[in-house]
Amino acid sequence: MASAPVEQKVKAATSATFVVSLLIAVLNAVVADDSLLQPLPAWLQALLIPLVPAAITFLSGWKASHTPRGPVSGS
Repeated sequence: MASAPVEQKVKAATSATFVVSLLIAVLNAVVADDSLLQPLPAWLQALLIPLVPAAITFLSGWKASHTPRGPVSGS
């Protein structure tokens, strides 16, 4: 099972999470203060920051197609 190919869904979700996390890190470094999310209450900011990458991961994994599999051999 270790030699099985990585499914497209996993690749899509991982890539999307990396890009969104990188974007959040860059925005945080560029802005370097809370003015980007300042209109939101602090509790909502704390909830929103980890939720965005998770939501992108879910949506990209859900949208990506399954990797085709060969016939299953019986044992």
